[in-house]
Amino acid sequence: MLESWFSQADAVLLARFQFAFTVAFHIIFPAFTIGLASFLAVLEGLYLKTRNPVYQKLFRYWVKIFAVAFGMGVVSGIVMSYQFGTNWAVFSDKAGPVIGPLMGYEVLTAFFLEAGFLGVMLFGMNKVGERLHFFATLMVAVGTAISAFWILSVNSWMQTPAGFAMNEQGQFIVTSWFEAIFNPSFPYRLAHMLLAAYLTTAFVVGAVGAWHLLKDSTSASARKMFSMAMWMALIVAPLQVFVGDLHGLNTQEHQPAKVAAMEGHFETQSNAPLYLFGLPNQTTAEVDYAVKIPGLASLILQHDINAEVTGLDQFPRDEWPPVATVFWAFRIMVGIGVLMMLIGLWSGFQRLRGGLYQSKMLHRSAVLMGPLGFVAVIAGWVVTEVGRQPWVIQGLLRTSEAVSPVDAVGVGASLLAFIIVYFLVFGAGTVYILRKMAGDPEHTHIPDYARIPMAAERLYHEEK
Repeated sequence: MLESWFSQADAVLLARFQFAFTVAFHIIFPAFTIGLASFLAVLEGLYLKTRNPVYQKLFRYWVKIFAVAFGMGVVSGIVMSYQFGTNWAVFSDKAGPVIGPLMGYEVLTAFFLEAGFLGVMLFGMNKVGERLHFFATLMVAVGTAISAFWILSVNSWMQTPAGFAMNEQGQFIVTSWFEAIFNPSFPYRLAHMLLAAYLTTAFVVGAVGAWHLLKDSTSASARKMFSMAMWMALIVAPLQVFVGDLHGLNTQEHQPAKVAAMEGHFETQSNAPLYLFGLPNQTTAEVDYAVKIPGLASLILQHDINAEVTGLDQFPRDEWPPVATVFWAFRIMVGIGVLMMLIGLWSGFQRLRGGLYQSKMLHRSAVLMGPLGFVAVIAGWVVTEVGRQPWVIQGLLRTSEAVSPVDAVGVGASLLAFIIVYFLVFGAGTVYILRKMAGDPEHTHIPDYARIPMAAERLYHEEK
């Protein structure tokens, strides 16, 4: 039955869905570990500066969660690289001279740095000095950011290719590494992704802190992690809105068809409306049941309420992305971003009135917000990748021309295997992480070698 169904399916569509499925699983782990590595560095730095044992408890609490998430991120990332050969061999052949070295740099500069110092961070606290251990934690945090640098550079080059030429074999070759790496969309994508990772982590930490505050509002560890998370929400969420606006303007300049799909604009027009909700109909080129605000799209995209905004009518129909998917993914991402900003403002108000640790409604809301950062990251990825269709390299190589000569049955069988294995393996890992998060941070296991200095610090504070 499965063979019959897969034989009738489209091999290109199955290959795209397989990559989408594996990326959706993978992206949630780097989005978490990038922010969590920096959070761990901040916790250890604050502990060394203040000698407050709460910071050390929180470091030990979260470092175990980081280790599991980091491992799952590495495993899920390795799987994706194989698909370049199995499902996307033509893309690998044509774009390999550009993509290959950039991904190789990520391994040499980021993965080796992370892997080398990760062992010291996880197992070296009783074997190296405090400052060297803190340095190792910093290097892991830096490594995660460097990894994001190279991966975003690769993806951005596919969105806004630059610094290349074509050789006689029809391959993309680099003429300027600086232009290829720092292509037009790269700075905006990197900033947007890093802030998204920090926000995602902040709301996970905030949700865990809020969960424990609901059980014990006097817990010092729960109070500290919730307070730090809400500071991040208050500061970074509005900054992400600003960076997102810059990113949108850059996309409007270099990928106007994507922005037209995001906004549901089938027709080029002045005083373009902002569609809050609606059902984009790609057949009739209209947004059915639209709820809109006249002129607001022109104001946001061109900073002029009467400016003309490019619609999809300026592009051939066979170059239109799936409008409804991009339209709704964009609204999910933006909607969650607005909720994050509101939670940050709410926490700031409660902090001013002295109710940050007593507001049960705020705590319950923070718990519900915990997983939404991952939803926003995946929605943003859908906007980015589906919005550039039908191109795998914008304007130069179509997705349908980049796929391997593999039949639908072969792709479908591997896709089915991925679905089963991923849900079993990463499902189990996620359950383990959730159980660790449910553990009481006040009773984090402290090894014997750490008890003597902690006891000395308590005695010092008591005498003081």
